[in-house]
Amino acid sequence: MNITASTAWKAIEAHRLSSSPVHLREMFARDPGRANALSLSFDGILFDFSKQRIDSTTLPLLTALAREARLAEWTDRMFAGERINASEDRAVLHVALRRSAGPFPAGNLDVMSEVLATRQRMAAFADTIRSGNALGFTGMPIRNVVNIGIGGSDLGPKMVGYALRSMSHPALGVHYVSNLDGAQLAPLLQTLDPRTTLFLVASKTFTTQETMLNAQTARDWLVANLGDAAAVANHFAALTAKPERAVEFGIRPDAVFPLWDWVGGRFSLWSAVGLALMIAIGPHAFADLLAGAQRMDEHFRSTPYERNLPVVMALIGIWNTNFLGATSNAVLPYNESLKYFPSFLQQLEMESNGKSVGIDGQPLACAANPIVWGELGNNGQHAFFQLLHQGGRLVPCDFIAAVRSDYPLPGHQEALLANCFAQSAALAFGKTVDEARSELSRTLQPAALAELLPHKVFPGNQPSSTLLLSRLDPHTLGALVALYEHKVFVQGVIWGLNSFDQWGVELGKAVANSILPAITNAALAEKLDVSTQQLLAFSRQHLA
Repeated sequence: MNITASTAWKAIEAHRLSSSPVHLREMFARDPGRANALSLSFDGILFDFSKQRIDSTTLPLLTALAREARLAEWTDRMFAGERINASEDRAVLHVALRRSAGPFPAGNLDVMSEVLATRQRMAAFADTIRSGNALGFTGMPIRNVVNIGIGGSDLGPKMVGYALRSMSHPALGVHYVSNLDGAQLAPLLQTLDPRTTLFLVASKTFTTQETMLNAQTARDWLVANLGDAAAVANHFAALTAKPERAVEFGIRPDAVFPLWDWVGGRFSLWSAVGLALMIAIGPHAFADLLAGAQRMDEHFRSTPYERNLPVVMALIGIWNTNFLGATSNAVLPYNESLKYFPSFLQQLEMESNGKSVGIDGQPLACAANPIVWGELGNNGQHAFFQLLHQGGRLVPCDFIAAVRSDYPLPGHQEALLANCFAQSAALAFGKTVDEARSELSRTLQPAALAELLPHKVFPGNQPSSTLLLSRLDPHTLGALVALYEHKVFVQGVIWGLNSFDQWGVELGKAVANSILPAITNAALAEKLDVSTQQLLAFSRQHLA
């Protein structure tokens, strides 16, 4: 359906047009109970969206939009294992990876036996390495694990591994390699002992260009140092849907862990793709991560829309993007451990919903996903926050913080939280001309005051939400990631697109493969565009 032609969409547009613009400062002044009314809590997470530019009428209109978009039907279809990824004719069952028992999604389509068996194999494999009983080719125990992947086979486990590094195994190093640039892999190899290093190759097809080139380089390094190709069997494992290709590479069949076509890469950290993460934090912590995600799955599936965290978060994003005109959304963690969370969300959101064609193959009638960007908030304050405060652009923000620190130092956490809360308040309320004049009049003469005054006024009214976690533990982090996953799904349903394919990514891969031979062979560049020919000619000159 064309959602912009729906009754609910038109009602929201009429609401926006008929409501006189009201500053967030005035909204809070009118309603002392606003913060409580526009907040939700779940399993140690407080979601405060009271600083969004909505009133008591907005959210009911938005939830009506979700109903008119048949969100409940699409949710049931996903959880039932229907092939809602229509362009690839696949089911979408990453939610199965978090479950602790079966059958799921239904008796005649039960994937849980495979899921649980793989999870048990992963746990046994991880425990063997963590206990020091996994031996390399020369009989020395494995002490470093290198995950070689890209996209979803890298960002998810790397993000969670960094977030939970306070509980990582103290004697094991876990590293992530994704970049084709040798500047990532080469320096890492210089720090590793081939006798004690295990490589995990994560690729669903076992043909991903970046992953396989890095894997081949690691294999060559290992064999050159240990002097025998047979060493590969002790130092490589694979996470793939093509086990035969992994075995051909030299990996033992019992070190190959399956991936399934009903799990998209950006939703795969809960699967065997999370093996490096499980090795780092242990099977019990990994199980807690899954449990937190499953709790969010249950909340999303059973909670009325008005109190449903993923639904409300998604609808606020729809409001900001399609009715207020925002073109980007900033993710601002006030937590060093969430350093990679903005990068993770960039893939999750923009690869899923960064589309202009609907599931029916027709152009969308409205804008879809905004640009997602961000950085650690405390660092951003001394960089791009100037634009947020006075740049004149509408940039909704997600502030994320944990009340308790995993690395407590006296005074640090209190100051960090104060900065987080201060920035969201300053963006919302700003500083008026009268407030700035009163402040400056204490130290400046009238002429100097008049000159400086325009620079000290902050318009405010920048919308933001704050996700405040009681602490960053596996359970809460699992719930947080699942929250954003379901937000993406809800928005995709409303926009009418397929959140689970990524044909733009596939195009880039195909074009790169066609250009690669021309890097060294000028004759093969003749059919390419003139700009690419020029770039290739310059490259050949300097490569030589």
